[in-house]
Amino acid sequence: MSTGGKVAVAGVVAAIVLFATVGFWAGLLVLIGVPTVAYFMLDSSQRRRLRGISRKQIGR
Repeated sequence: MSTGGKVAVAGVVAAIVLFATVGFWAGLLVLIGVPTVAYFMLDSSQRRRLRGISRKQIGR
């Protein structure tokens, strides 16, 4: 299984666990908020490099 597939499966499992334990809205807030905060904690050069990597993978 590819790395992207493993991340997707882990995300689905985390969503199910969070929704079952803390409720829908709190789980949704965590699932969206954590990656968003992590992205904004990067400095501008790291964000630029991350966007460049994503674009290269889309073009393949």
